[in-house]
Amino acid sequence: MTDPRHALIIIDLQNDYFPEGKFPLWNTVPVLDKTIDAIKLADARNIPVILIQHIAPSQSPFFCEGTSGTELHPRLLAAAPTAPIVIKTQADSFLGTTLTETLDTLKVDSLLICGMMTHNCVTHTALSKAAEKYQLAILQDCCTTVSEILHVIALKAIEPRVSLRTSEQVLGAVSH
Repeated sequence: MTDPRHALIIIDLQNDYFPEGKFPLWNTVPVLDKTIDAIKLADARNIPVILIQHIAPSQSPFFCEGTSGTELHPRLLAAAPTAPIVIKTQADSFLGTTLTETLDTLKVDSLLICGMMTHNCVTHTALSKAAEKYQLAILQDCCTTVSEILHVIALKAIEPRVSLRTSEQVLGAVSH
């Protein structure tokens, strides 16, 4: 049996979720810091990083197409300057996107998922019908949502179906 080929999937670390944005979440800066550390660990192990960006219609409350709030955080882009960016319009990062094709091109069979928001896009992506063909883990220290309690509830709810790990547990253990 061969070792799995991992990819680090980073969902919606976009300006509107940070303190100066239209919909600031809980704990975003520490999560960004941990995510950048995870990118460094992934890069050191030749694990591809894929960035997911949500674009919403102009009348939406946040992530409005054409605004700076919809842009991926500049520190994230600096940490992963060559990472492919998959654009989505739904909570599920697979639905109507090029994510499956990107993963197929990279010959990936294991997903390390993290991002914003834990209770929405992270869990919808992890539970997507398209994700069923992959081994996967949610990197719980690299996720956040509107509050700490909602973050914890979302992780507890998904734990029976998806492995919850920290970035150091997973990326410190992989051999790529």
